[in-house]
Amino acid sequence: MRELLYETVAFLGRRLSPEQAAALGDGLGRLLWRTLRKRRKLARRTIAERLELPRDEAKRLAKASFRHNARSFVEILLTHRMGPRFLAERVTFAEPENVRFLAETTRPVIFATGHLGAWELQTGSLAVFPDKRKIVVVRLPKDRALHAVMMRLRTRPAVDVVPHRQAVMPVLRTLRRGGMAAFLVDHNCTRDEALFLPFLGRTAAVNLGPALLAVRAEALVVPGFLVRGPDGGYIQHFDAPLDTATLPGDRDAKIRATAEFYTQAVERYVRRYPEQWFWMHKRWKTRPLDED
Repeated sequence: MRELLYETVAFLGRRLSPEQAAALGDGLGRLLWRTLRKRRKLARRTIAERLELPRDEAKRLAKASFRHNARSFVEILLTHRMGPRFLAERVTFAEPENVRFLAETTRPVIFATGHLGAWELQTGSLAVFPDKRKIVVVRLPKDRALHAVMMRLRTRPAVDVVPHRQAVMPVLRTLRRGGMAAFLVDHNCTRDEALFLPFLGRTAAVNLGPALLAVRAEALVVPGFLVRGPDGGYIQHFDAPLDTATLPGDRDAKIRATAEFYTQAVERYVRRYPEQWFWMHKRWKTRPLDED
């Protein structure tokens, strides 16, 4: 029954225009702001603490973040639109020289992104690299029916979508063939998955998996973020890459340097676009052993 409901929502949602999806997301965000009291309080408090802002400004940003994140969830229904026409009409590539370099390189590439801006649409931005094989690693909901629908919606031509628990070998195969892999790197994780690094002024558990795979494959690591512009369009950022093949030190030092690189990149973009980040997430939940 749930699967039928999800499929119906997906079918109807695919008929939405980008403007209708934005309006729906804004409305859903306002509803969540009114109803999710604990998450609302968490977002407001975290913004005030991590960005050192007064209470009124923290509340304004928290409220805006609810709308942006609701739009992100609705935008999964627009992924089928992310073809050449959508990219040409609605997406501006802020660093075209980096796009050209990534299209031409034969090196494996790992994209590191976060729950910021239109993250559900960012897979579509990878269509700008039509000759590259691509794989996207996602964390999926526990609801199996929702899992199936989301996997189908996220899958694109020449893009494989894999759950993070099953990602190691498919990612390595893709990278060893000169392909591209994309990871969300700003979520909380368990201690056995983590390096503990500074993030927005407090130690956070940072997933070392993307760094480990990047070092193992000697990949380029590229921070990439699809943010919303003021005119209803999108701005795709692909920052200059880190070359893990040239990092000094032993394997552990290289993994740490890579994780620091993408964590610092997420922090830069969160500070630049604070209203577009996922502040309701319990980002600092997992703590180091010495804090027990």
